[in-house]
Amino acid sequence: MASSHVAPELHDKAKGRIPRAIPVRKGDTVRVMRGGFEGREGKVVSVDRVDGTVVVEGITIEKVDEKKVARPIHASNLMIVRMDDTDAWRRRRFEE
Repeated sequence: MASSHVAPELHDKAKGRIPRAIPVRKGDTVRVMRGGFEGREGKVVSVDRVDGTVVVEGITIEKVDEKKVARPIHASNLMIVRMDDTDAWRRRRFEE
């Protein structure tokens, strides 16, 4: 599965009720921790569970024919900064 670490301040705010790493979902806000896009933040646009990669809004590369395409990033190179709270399980786990 495509899981990423949770930001320490988010983990502390939940008082340890959420695990250190959780699956990334569409709508989460993540920070890139490794690679050429290190330090950039954005919303998750899509998740490929087979490859374990995530497409983040605003992170693109330019191809040879000058087209801009989304650059998939492996989930292990991301940190979840803000979780999407539309999922009932995640919201309940975070607020208990």
